[in-house]
Amino acid sequence: MTVLPDDGLSLAAEFPDATHEQWQRLVEGVLRKSGKEVSGEAAEDALSTTLEDGLRTRPLYTARDAAPDPGLPGFAPYVRGTRPEGNTAGGWDVRQRHTALTEDAVLADLENGGTSLWLVLGEGGIPVDGLGRALEGVYLDLAPVVLDAGRDTEQAAETLLRLYADKGVDAKAVRGNLGGDPLGYEARTGTPLDFAPYAALAARCAEQYPGLRALTVDALPYHEAGGSAAQELGASLATGVAYLRELTEAGLSAEQAAGQLEFRYAATADQFLTIAKLRAARRLWARVAEVCAVPGAQVQHAVTSPVMMARRDPWVNMLRTTVATLAAGVGGADSVTVLPFDHALGLPDAFSRRIARNTSTILIEESHLARVIDPAGGSWYVERLTDELAQAAWQYFRTIERDGGQAAVLRSGRLRTDLATTWAERSKKLAKRREPITGVSEFPLLAEKPVEREPAPEPPSGGLPRVRRDEAYEELRARSDAHLAKTGARPRVFLATMGSAAAYTARATFASNLFQAGGIEPVTEGRFEDSGATEAVLCSSDALYAEQAEQTAESLRAAGARHVFLAGRPAEYSGIDSYVFAGCDAVAVLSATLDRMGVS
Repeated sequence: MTVLPDDGLSLAAEFPDATHEQWQRLVEGVLRKSGKEVSGEAAEDALSTTLEDGLRTRPLYTARDAAPDPGLPGFAPYVRGTRPEGNTAGGWDVRQRHTALTEDAVLADLENGGTSLWLVLGEGGIPVDGLGRALEGVYLDLAPVVLDAGRDTEQAAETLLRLYADKGVDAKAVRGNLGGDPLGYEARTGTPLDFAPYAALAARCAEQYPGLRALTVDALPYHEAGGSAAQELGASLATGVAYLRELTEAGLSAEQAAGQLEFRYAATADQFLTIAKLRAARRLWARVAEVCAVPGAQVQHAVTSPVMMARRDPWVNMLRTTVATLAAGVGGADSVTVLPFDHALGLPDAFSRRIARNTSTILIEESHLARVIDPAGGSWYVERLTDELAQAAWQYFRTIERDGGQAAVLRSGRLRTDLATTWAERSKKLAKRREPITGVSEFPLLAEKPVEREPAPEPPSGGLPRVRRDEAYEELRARSDAHLAKTGARPRVFLATMGSAAAYTARATFASNLFQAGGIEPVTEGRFEDSGATEAVLCSSDALYAEQAEQTAESLRAAGARHVFLAGRPAEYSGIDSYVFAGCDAVAVLSATLDRMGVS
């Protein structure tokens, strides 16, 4: 008789451990039932997912998926965080973004959970001469201020420093960032800026304001132009290196130059990729700092992705930003900005700003996310993904350096081409709903009233484009809206269900979601003649299609149907014009349907 140890968890201790090979055999059996005859590693590969940048996530990670030692928090290569205590002292800095002088908005943020301010000034933001009014009532020795003023950075910085002096704030108590980012501005507008004023601000900060940084390395222009995680990291790394060169040539020491930089990254609802991106970014910068023989702790500001924000059913954005904020916190960001759920619609109102603030507050105070240092540390998946992403980003950084550096690839158009190529590939996945957008390409709600907001200031443009995941579907929905305004009704499609509910429900639901994504209202009740539709979709099982599809299609044509779809994989049925199925190009199908209906 086996005597089990009294550890409270010994129920199955006498059974041998399952092996990786045993698991693979179980996977083979499941795949065999779905018609895939694969074995061994091929079975595991069949369940793997291909990501951008040549990355691939596997269905199972074990101790054999080893990654380089990430070190300890507060020590190089800083994969696990730049501070030994992580965010346990009080959570991350909750940084609220403002682009307009909205009554009491700044104070409301600081009094209700915000801990620092990000002020967009000049083009697309608050007038520089309105900075004093924006900060009226703010305790500048307590609330760090981060500027984002583009070509007006020098004027905005002088205004802010003058405010500090007028209010008697000790230079050693000043915290924040003056936001100089000439390459970021060039990426946004196509207009190069002289670096000399930024170098002068950096030297001034290094000498007089030890807690104030002069430069931001903003990776958002590359993310918002459709770039992948590796491209975002590689471009930001190249920008940081370019600034180090400029600052040291201007007379700052390498250590002083590195201390003037803060990095800004996008946090998306792909939580694991965001966690890996922030961890990889610190590792990459630590490598650059090692070469320069300076401290390599990267200061990070994470912003919930504008690309993922939908204009239709914007309430879902609250869920997206919650996941993205969780990922930013787990990834070790020093500061996090949660964009309000109505960010894509115009100026946020008090409610949306409150929800944005409270997203961080709940994760820090109620979910206790900040109580653990590097919560993802030791996860075989996260550590492996971090390493693979760091390798891909480093390779992309090297190609930028080989081609002359960040300024050179911006001006040659190479970076624009790279980002456009990546976005084109991603757009195919969006069009085929391989990357679903809840409330837009999946489960849209046509009857929902649009959320309206005051227009926000137009941001600088002329350089890299700004893309959104919902843009193709938004164009389709706008066509439908125009048709509704003109005729009083949306374009319609009739769902011709065949057989029992069990036979047709799955495909009818699929077809309903698909056509609503393009603003086409599905009609499921009554006869085709009374539906107000000009096109119809057959919905049923494969068995019933074989028996009734051709006859039903003929009946629909006799009733006036100009185009007949079948919900299912393409087959040889006479009378069927086209097929809709999981993985079809939904955008192409919907656009062609609206064209035939005369919806422009």
